[in-house]
Amino acid sequence: MILGVDFDGTLSFGAWPEVGPANTQLIEYLIERKNIGDKLILWTCRQAKALEDAVEWCKGQGLVFDAINDNIPEIICRYGGNSRKISCDIYIDDRALGVDLYNQIESMKPMYTFVS
Repeated sequence: MILGVDFDGTLSFGAWPEVGPANTQLIEYLIERKNIGDKLILWTCRQAKALEDAVEWCKGQGLVFDAINDNIPEIICRYGGNSRKISCDIYIDDRALGVDLYNQIESMKPMYTFVS
């Protein structure tokens, strides 16, 4: 199984660009999954130093990823290329909404308001 995991608000409960406090329950779960052979992808909007800090922080928690903001090599080989969207079995993200819950979108407050 391939699990794609977000950082801010998911692995780390701190305010961006800080790291921590840790979501220890999720981190322990992901380490267990990796130990049984699952693949882990860090899927985050972080880049540059903020991304490096997040990756190093995860390593300090004992969490090491098979890919960071990218598909794992097996997927790239299987499909003959690499897309911008990662391919995984499960996405774990504080902003995720399961397809069966899409009706709840109407009650959500938007993060951004766009003015035209």
